[in-house]
Amino acid sequence: MQFKTPYFQSFGPLLFGRSPKAAVDQMTGDGCLEKLSDLFKNLITKQAFARPDKGVNSRERELPPLVTFWAFVAQVLSVGCSCREIVRKVDAWWRLGQKRRQAEPLSASAYAQARVRLDKGTLGKIGHTLADNLESNTLQEETWLCGRSVKIIDGTTISMPDTEANQKAWPQTPSQKPGLGFPLMKLVGIFALSSGALLQHATGNFFVHELTLFQELWSHFKKGDVALGDRGFCSYLTLAGLFQRGVDSVMRLHGMRKVDFRKGRKLGPDDQIVTWRRPPLHRCPKSWSLEAFLALPETFQVRIIRLQVAAKGFRTKTVVLATTLLDATLYPADAIRELYAQRWTIELHFHQIKTLLALDVLRCKSPEMIERELLIHLIAYNLVRVLMQRSAHLHRVSIQRLSFKGTLDTARHFADVIHAAADTPRLQQKLIDEMYAIIASDRLPIRPGRSEPRAKKRRPKNYQLLTKPRKSTGNLPRRNRPKKNVPKPA
Repeated sequence: MQFKTPYFQSFGPLLFGRSPKAAVDQMTGDGCLEKLSDLFKNLITKQAFARPDKGVNSRERELPPLVTFWAFVAQVLSVGCSCREIVRKVDAWWRLGQKRRQAEPLSASAYAQARVRLDKGTLGKIGHTLADNLESNTLQEETWLCGRSVKIIDGTTISMPDTEANQKAWPQTPSQKPGLGFPLMKLVGIFALSSGALLQHATGNFFVHELTLFQELWSHFKKGDVALGDRGFCSYLTLAGLFQRGVDSVMRLHGMRKVDFRKGRKLGPDDQIVTWRRPPLHRCPKSWSLEAFLALPETFQVRIIRLQVAAKGFRTKTVVLATTLLDATLYPADAIRELYAQRWTIELHFHQIKTLLALDVLRCKSPEMIERELLIHLIAYNLVRVLMQRSAHLHRVSIQRLSFKGTLDTARHFADVIHAAADTPRLQQKLIDEMYAIIASDRLPIRPGRSEPRAKKRRPKNYQLLTKPRKSTGNLPRRNRPKKNVPKPA
């Protein structure tokens, strides 16, 4: 079944296996997480979902937080799974285990209320634990020059149901008419180049600039890291502010900043060092305090590197990079050019989360649940990344060559036999090892210079566009949109 994944070994018996009532009792105890640690090495501690003495989750409930958490993760990993479907799975096994039929079935409302009781702080800690584990297990040969850890930054937008509460928290764009648009959340994430893990994220509404959200994440960079980003993040304040924290940057030069390669200190062909000046005081952003702004140096040296992108069949494109890696001996210009070419991997990571895990359009109808749904998506993404990293390390394969979708599909379908072998640990471990081997063998082909424009071949249905709220639309006079530039009959 599509919901069975190898890291639901305690949740598996409840939904898919034997002894369901015993599994329910075990899920509320302390020993359930010991089985989960078989694959995740105690990434989720026993205390994570321990029942407190008082508070929201202090009562013994039909759906304890641990069951609710794994059910929520199962929904994310199985795109299209509704609350009713996951509740029917739970209800069916409970009835079998109790040897009788309940008067009232377990409702989707009960599950929805149980999801509300999930503590956002606990979910955040689980996400940080997974990210830290992926970072700590990075091999030395997976780092960049001089053992530097590279972290990629970028932003994206997420849509959600058009409810009054969601619109208040994340308003729609001003170009959309009231009642016709959808709330938009802006998300900025930091991904590890080596493992692909999502390390940290910040969210805001559509009117918050990505630079402001990125500034909230500066404290999560470690001294010696290298920040890799596009030109939307390239500014004097960003490069100088990160450099003060011991973090170097490699970013595409912003289009508003002009550069003359006839000036500056030459380091090589298309490689020079120039001096930037701090913006005047009246241009201090609102997100910056006056003290922090004045603490930046008045002048700052930046290395400018020109990159010529030449692909067969395309016009040669010129890209200018700005970096604080000034030592041309330790960091050759060609190495920096190759590093920036890997910035595109963050677009693939966002595609994996938004398309393969359906983060593009969230489904919850309140801001509180939208935040929980987002955290669960990010946890599920990093769980798949853990499997990819272990497979890559066990079989000496670059994690960049492994397929995220292939890993997700393999783990989902291997779960049946892994759970069936729960009573024979040696066989179960053998199956897990074979699962890692299959994940490592499912490698992406090397296709340099491949071009995949963002264009759709299959046309959508020719329905009319909604030009006013559905309440006041009524019955439309025709089904399809009228054809353009067609003369009316006389």
